Amino acid sequence: MTDQKKVVDILLGMGRVMEENKEFLTDLDNTIGDGDHGINMARGFAEVEKQAEGLAGKDIGNILKTTGMTLVSKVGGSSGPLYGTAFMKAGMTIGAKTEIGMDDFLGGLEAGIEGVKARGKSTTGEKTMLDSMVPALEAMKEKQAAGADVKAVLEAGVAAAEAGVEATKPMVATKGRASYLGERSVGHQDPGATSFAFLLKEICNAY
Repeated sequence: MTDQKKVVDILLGMGRVMEENKEFLTDLDNTIGDGDHGINMARGFAEVEKQAEGLAGKDIGNILKTTGMTLVSKVGGSSGPLYGTAFMKAGMTIGAKTEIGMDDFLGGLEAGIEGVKARGKSTTGEKTMLDSMVPALEAMKEKQAAGADVKAVLEAGVAAAEAGVEATKPMVATKGRASYLGERSVGHQDPGATSFAFLLKEICNAY
């Protein structure tokens, strides 16, 4: 089981990963987007870090909802509203629990994905973050159903997310700023799909 402190520690780890990879993510976004994805994600999680002390005593649903609201208010472009929605929907689903297991995590992720789909009016195959999120969820559900432990479930999710990132390269972008490029977006991996894979890997590394 994962308690509130561990959730906050993971969020802080996510902030470090976004800071470490902000230039890489921004370079990806320079090619097919606004050129600010990495900078925005690092800024958003830095704001979450400022609230870490206050978050520690809250229930997990509250921690995730507060994180989501912070990302929506502090992160520019499309990534703030989309990631923010994902965290808020996950928090609403998990609710007032102070400990969560894999069922809770997967339920929260599924709610987050549905939130992203609704907010972005998007689905898989459109060169977005969903192209790593959805395969990751499916892989983790399958692994869990087979009786695997937490680490193995998360590792399966990371592998699927990373494969999903690769799969965005030949896609033509149809959503967001990248859609303006049309066929010229082919050959480039999606920044949002990439950042999700980084975040999921950070969760995996915590176990």
